[in-house]
Amino acid sequence: MAIDRADVIAMLATYQGRPTDASAETIDSLELVWLLHQVEQRHNVRLDLEDDELMRMNTVDGAVAVLGAALRNGRA
Repeated sequence: MAIDRADVIAMLATYQGRPTDASAETIDSLELVWLLHQVEQRHNVRLDLEDDELMRMNTVDGAVAVLGAALRNGRA
């Protein structure tokens, strides 16, 4: 299970029905909840992230890093 920048941007774009090229680099709290839900649904997993990991997910790159590590390391 891998996740990349394009995956994160595509999932965030579905939050408010905007085109993927209009997605912002920063992720607010509601977008984060949406993103986590989308990852759990698409990968059929339950994410178990620590508070510090959630705090690092305030940008697209941060989300890619945290989610990628969690999926690779079986913490999902």
